[in-house]
Amino acid sequence: MSSPLRSLLRFQESGLLLVIVGLGLLLTTFSGTVRIPLFERDSDGGRKRVFTTNADGERSPAFVEKNKFLNTQNLAQLAKDTSFTAIMAVGMAVVIISGGIDLSVGSIYALASVLGALVLHRYGPEGVGSGTAPGLGVLLGIIACVGTATLCGFFNGILIVALRVHPFIITLGAMAILRGIAFVITKGQSVGGFPPAFREIVRHEVGDGLSVVPMVVMLIALVIGWIFLSRLAAGRRVYAIGGNELAARFSGIRVERVKVGVYLISGFTAGIAALLSIGYYGAATSGDGQGYELNVIAAAVVGGASLAGGRGSALGVVLGALIIQMISSGIVILGIDQNYSQIIIGSVVIAAVVLDNFNTWLAKRRLTAKAG
Repeated sequence: MSSPLRSLLRFQESGLLLVIVGLGLLLTTFSGTVRIPLFERDSDGGRKRVFTTNADGERSPAFVEKNKFLNTQNLAQLAKDTSFTAIMAVGMAVVIISGGIDLSVGSIYALASVLGALVLHRYGPEGVGSGTAPGLGVLLGIIACVGTATLCGFFNGILIVALRVHPFIITLGAMAILRGIAFVITKGQSVGGFPPAFREIVRHEVGDGLSVVPMVVMLIALVIGWIFLSRLAAGRRVYAIGGNELAARFSGIRVERVKVGVYLISGFTAGIAALLSIGYYGAATSGDGQGYELNVIAAAVVGGASLAGGRGSALGVVLGALIIQMISSGIVILGIDQNYSQIIIGSVVIAAVVLDNFNTWLAKRRLTAKAG
């Protein structure tokens, strides 16, 4: 086996990369083609439709046939959709590595969205604070959105530590409470009308419709998550608690403080994703983020974060988020009934957990064999 290939296979996330390549080849082969409107850049840098003129002098829109999956518009959409889940998955990975779980990320996302949207609406064109400097309104909206999510994560951690209740129970209750608060605040109505500057920043595009801001934020979250988990003592403490909490406690690690910290991080990443979402879509409702907890946990588990704790990586969960999004997009592209989407994603999660348990069993067997 050649040296580069051997190095690739030894790479921790090599299996995930091979799955992504395999899915990409499968979708490219079986997706077929689609007619896409042809655009070009005008002198001002904007996009405009291309028209053709037939023999009778009639103008008609120009189209080009492209592969349904392997085209720039679809890949740009895939990258943007992955960003929101991947950012939250980095925070979820920290929680899972510590041996915890957070079922409330979707509800934190929803509450942060609507509170941030309400503040931004106040300083939007139709709000009572429309005369205020746009930068101040945007800043206050960012603080409201990200601050709310971070506080929710912090209180989750405090309750888990103070009450000594399993994280599953606390975050399950928080999931219902926080979404209920979001519904009461908005009365189920959508909140929009943000300062134009805010949306222009988040929706900034380059090339053929690639949304740069969500992608850049996802990459920043990936780098920070990698540094935190791989290079900082705080990250090693997270792994230690997830691997063996009792041993970590006897070694002098302040377990309670670390646990509060990991849920705070999870809330913070949910707030960042919520902020990008309301900026991109221009509105928020109490129903936002419904079911996100499944996709985020699925991304973390598929990306190699062990539910038993003590194992996982930031890069792995981002690749896991990409795999989950590729599956969701592939269902649409291949024309499969979308009602099967959750069934397929759930099956993937179960398969990932079974594989993780099998790998754990193999590792223990090797250790036993060496000891003997």
